[in-house]
Amino acid sequence: MDKLDQLEAKSVYILREAYRDFRSLCMLWSIGKDSTVLLWLARRAFFGHVPFPLVHIDTHFKIPEMISYRDNLAREWQLDMIYGENAQALAEGETFPAGKVDRLTCCRNLKRDALKHTLAGDWPRYRLDHTSGQYQLDPSREPYSGVIVGARADEEGSRSKERYFSPRDQANEWDVGDQPPELWNQFKTDFAPGTHVRIHPLLDWTELNVWEYIERERIPVVPLYFDQGKGQRYRSLGCWPCTQPVASTARSVAEIVAELRSGKFARVAERAGRAQDKEDGGGLETLRREGYM
Repeated sequence: MDKLDQLEAKSVYILREAYRDFRSLCMLWSIGKDSTVLLWLARRAFFGHVPFPLVHIDTHFKIPEMISYRDNLAREWQLDMIYGENAQALAEGETFPAGKVDRLTCCRNLKRDALKHTLAGDWPRYRLDHTSGQYQLDPSREPYSGVIVGARADEEGSRSKERYFSPRDQANEWDVGDQPPELWNQFKTDFAPGTHVRIHPLLDWTELNVWEYIERERIPVVPLYFDQGKGQRYRSLGCWPCTQPVASTARSVAEIVAELRSGKFARVAERAGRAQDKEDGGGLETLRREGYM
């Protein structure tokens, strides 16, 4: 087995372990390359079918091409697609683009709070109806106790402290010092009642691994990752007010792989274009300790 085969096999194993051990399970789909690779792996693990819902937290400030891509792929692959939002913060303009709060507070409102309450089921959730092609209010309010996330250890400092099965408390908060050991591929999946667990099948993948796998498997990704003739592309995707592209002429997956192998970005953080990271001292650990993904 080559490196990609080994990574794929371990991720598939983690996904199947999660499905076996968590009754109420979902997968977060940010629409970016990592969570889309995770979605592809889930389809591989379960023979073309994804047996749990995909949850997207819609800030309503995502780059429009991202939402179009989400809905088109959800319809094509017949995904059980759900989105949640912080309707009150949006209605009251408690956002950075509205000028009322700073970037980090905006992330707390539209991402952290929306995520926690969507997962808990105490805020409205909207499910894609494949008959009408529209989102409708989801009558189910069942909380998700197991949440599959496409986090990678090399992407950002706080994520390197994660485990494959990482417990949170009932408020979704993360105690970094209270993480179970994971030695020799032995994983703890039995937790006390009420424990919320984040599951990270991509933890050992690198940015290059992800793009090599996308190239090998021909996985469709958002076109924003490619240069459209302006000499720039997005390396990391988020909300448009806080996400900047990088200088690059890569117009295909093969060219991105070659660019990464060249070492062009060896000293540039993958999330360097995400302005909110800089306001949190260069990382997202504060938000992630509070429940953000």
